[in-house]
Amino acid sequence: MKKLLMAALVGTATSVLVTTQITGPLVAQETEKKSSVYEQLDLFGDIFERIRAQYVEEVEESELIEAAINGMLTSLDPHSSYLPPKDFDNMRTQTSGEFGGLGIEVTQEEGYVKVVSPMDGTPADEAGMESGDFITGVDGSSIIGLTLEEAVELMRGPVGSEIILTVVREGIDEPFDVSIVRDTIKLTAVRSRSEGESVILRVTTFNRQTYPNLEDGLAKQIEEAGGIDNINGIVLDLRNNPGGLLQQAIAVSDAFLEKGEIVSTRGRNPRDSERYNASSGDLAQGKPIVVLINGGSASASEIVAGALQDHRRAVVIGEKSFGKGSVQTIVPVRGDGAMRLTTSRYYTPSGRSIQALGVAPDIIVVQPPSKPADAEAEEENTARRNRSEADLRGSLNNDDVSEDERKVIEAEREKALAVAKLREEDYQLAYALDVLKGLNALGPAN
Repeated sequence: MKKLLMAALVGTATSVLVTTQITGPLVAQETEKKSSVYEQLDLFGDIFERIRAQYVEEVEESELIEAAINGMLTSLDPHSSYLPPKDFDNMRTQTSGEFGGLGIEVTQEEGYVKVVSPMDGTPADEAGMESGDFITGVDGSSIIGLTLEEAVELMRGPVGSEIILTVVREGIDEPFDVSIVRDTIKLTAVRSRSEGESVILRVTTFNRQTYPNLEDGLAKQIEEAGGIDNINGIVLDLRNNPGGLLQQAIAVSDAFLEKGEIVSTRGRNPRDSERYNASSGDLAQGKPIVVLINGGSASASEIVAGALQDHRRAVVIGEKSFGKGSVQTIVPVRGDGAMRLTTSRYYTPSGRSIQALGVAPDIIVVQPPSKPADAEAEEENTARRNRSEADLRGSLNNDDVSEDERKVIEAEREKALAVAKLREEDYQLAYALDVLKGLNALGPAN
């Protein structure tokens, strides 16, 4: 459970020397290989017929075929699978930004269903599900040993219905139950707001709404600030973002890059490799950027973080990302279903693959646990340490500072106190804002 097993197809290129000496052996090897494949298909047919004729209960032939197809795909890696017509429709609905469900992105690790991340504002998020949780049961029934698709199917249900998930969490000795009421998930791909002079863009997923939401949200914050000159930079918050559409990851990266490669994908056949480059134009107009990531940042999130990091366009802060460095292609097949097949790996502009490694932050900042039981005593000690000369009875006034200057100093102090208060709610974000303020103080590089 500690280590994500990632299987992948690795192609090998073999040079073929066309000479009369080796043509015979090559033909013989190819014929033998085809013969072996046909024998295996005959074996499959024999077993299929035996199950259909002699299994203790009557079985649906179509379900046997679907299970065999799905087994073939899921044996490759955790992200390849067969999508029956219903699941294919659900997937297309999810990428549009509205669907029914719990609001969690899951994967499979060593036979266990693992939460990649809960989506902001969804039932799973509000119920307290966390990135890294393992789901071992649904409504009192164990799901250990089921395929990911089978487990997900058990978690689906009508909007308004309750589901009980049995959860195993690191640091908690015993499994515990979480009650969640299914709801219609309306994803707001990007939420924008300002903290002081900093713009925060919280990107929750990469669907068709992501880049338009980001562009509109940033423009709104700049307008409310009275212009780009009145902001000191942007925090791009990708924490617990499970990814999504590759093209949206490219668009978001391109939003802040003037030129250069964003990402490349390389498949089994070198001819299938692709490179995606940035076009001119930077929505942030050169302002400093801090990217926030954690263990729930996966796939498309890692493409954006890796691209901005490699181009030194942003400082990446937080914890190591999930490490999903593969690209899945959805191939519609007969019967209105689809095949999700891992077809390539993606690489950051510097040529690094983050598969199973993740994006390493430039500055590691771990979100601390909640306050200890004696938090009030600690706050009192902090207040005592923060007493200053001005708090002493009879202390001298500073007559060298004008009233206007005093107001400016007090306004700056209030901003700093607001960030300090934010540390109690979101330490990583507060740290990012501090870094952004420092980058802005340094000014543009020469």
